[in-house]
Amino acid sequence: MVRNSAIALLLLAVAAVIPFLPAQTARPAPKHEHFQNAEVLYGWAQDTRGERLRTFITRPKNVTGKVPAIFFVGWLSCDSMEYPDADTKDGFGILLRRLIEQSGYATVRTDKPGVGESEGDCSKADFIEELSGYQSAFDEMLKYDFIDPAKIFVIGLSNGGGTSALVPRQHPVRGYIAASSWGRTWYEHMLDLERRRLMEEGESPADVNTSVKAFVEFYTLYLMKGMTPGKIISQHPEWKSLWYDSPDGQYGRPAAFYQQLQTLNLGEAWQQVNEPVLVIRGTADNIMSRADSEAIARIVNQVHPGHARYIQIDDMTHGFTVNGKFDEELIPTILTWMREQLATGK
Repeated sequence: MVRNSAIALLLLAVAAVIPFLPAQTARPAPKHEHFQNAEVLYGWAQDTRGERLRTFITRPKNVTGKVPAIFFVGWLSCDSMEYPDADTKDGFGILLRRLIEQSGYATVRTDKPGVGESEGDCSKADFIEELSGYQSAFDEMLKYDFIDPAKIFVIGLSNGGGTSALVPRQHPVRGYIAASSWGRTWYEHMLDLERRRLMEEGESPADVNTSVKAFVEFYTLYLMKGMTPGKIISQHPEWKSLWYDSPDGQYGRPAAFYQQLQTLNLGEAWQQVNEPVLVIRGTADNIMSRADSEAIARIVNQVHPGHARYIQIDDMTHGFTVNGKFDEELIPTILTWMREQLATGK
């Protein structure tokens, strides 16, 4: 759901050359991504507020004609999807960079409002605004003549895995990959997360149950009644010790973001997906539960039997690491699956 906070402070790269400034205010030149096997093109998308969002398109080198493409739908937190550090230890960054280098496919990413060069303010952007940016970036991707529109894969990471089915709209895709993701209601996800968090913090079983009972009421008011956490606490001061985030939002996003996630019907979204789906989760993921991730595969297979595959990787965390190192089987697993879909043509 949120990238590892210890490595989330990466320098945010920008994609335009800084104009000449007086010596006393001159800033260092921005860092850019560089790849051995791909070139990076910079573009723009636009959200419903009219804010320009920076896009990053990679094109494989030494390839002619149209190529398949991977469109990424990002995580929840306000971090850039550009990784200028080739030696990043961030599991999400490693996954992105390796797929760019090893796939031979084009890739497309976009930054959220207020992140990097994107206009706006991520801390105030709600989910509807964020989704519109991804949808705009998807439309912009189809304008590149080297991308084969019949061979597009959508990879959703963390929160983006659950909502990735909402991005293409009328545009056909070759398949979806949901990694470390969710497919139930946000209310169910948060109650699971709070119980797991309290247990990991060493609370007694009795105290965990007492707190979860309170969270049932808290999240009902928050997610379904449209109240902010601060307003809830003002009316229920007995819950003050429960709340660990800001009075007007959570995890750096506004309350409206999560209230809109709760209104989503992911069952409806995923049952309409007729394309192949690969769902990946690690057993050490303490953000998205097995029930969260497996729900996507269950929904798809209930309506379209055999279209979804669920893979669980032993000891892999939410950020794709095993024993502190990026899981070396993850990229081959993803690439093998995508090549299988292209080969079958189904």
